[in-house]
Amino acid sequence: MAWDGRTVLAVVPARGGSKGVPRKNIAEVGGLSLIARTAAIVKALPWIDRALISTDDPDFAAEARAHGLDAPFLRPPELATDTAAAADVWAHAWLAAEAQHGVRFDVSVYLQPTSPFRTPAHVEATVRALVEGNRAAACTVSRVPGHFTPQKLLLRDAQGTLSFFAADGALHKNRQTIPAYWYRNGYCYAALRHTVVEKRLIVEEDCVGVTVDGPIVNIDDPFELDVARWLATRE
Repeated sequence: MAWDGRTVLAVVPARGGSKGVPRKNIAEVGGLSLIARTAAIVKALPWIDRALISTDDPDFAAEARAHGLDAPFLRPPELATDTAAAADVWAHAWLAAEAQHGVRFDVSVYLQPTSPFRTPAHVEATVRALVEGNRAAACTVSRVPGHFTPQKLLLRDAQGTLSFFAADGALHKNRQTIPAYWYRNGYCYAALRHTVVEKRLIVEEDCVGVTVDGPIVNIDDPFELDVARWLATRE
């Protein structure tokens, strides 16, 4: 247990009030709920010392317990809104776990159930980049497709006239000339204690990006859930 002598906590955030896909976190993909799929990743990583769910929903808590995650509390209402800051949710769970176990956790990973095709290797690579790179935080990222980069975005005025969002947009005829842009894909966040608990940050000035190649599925709407279910038939 532990990573290079550092105690590790896994936090699985699963709010009950999803509007895009009601009861999203217990929706099934490949015969398992999203919570169960995340719990399976945790079980595959022996260096995780403790793992818990942060939820305001008793059914989600029961599902987590059934698959080996702790559920020591129900998230307070102020942290269960769709505007609650993820850093506050993470910090609350971190401190609750420390109080429960009497242990100070050095590192934590934040694993959103809405990424059903995350693998243990993604989580391990993120923690490795954090610890071995002596960073304060790390997160998985994917490259922004060329047609969604700032140079390809357009503005449209009240008359419907289009203009480039980026000042140099007209200069880029081919995507190969556009700089690389990256987005957080939600597969894994990792951070040191002071980053989350003390500074209440997730992606801060000393955050390293860990590249995930290939298609990314993050479930926020029914179409993405359908795509995930189809992809699960091909696993």
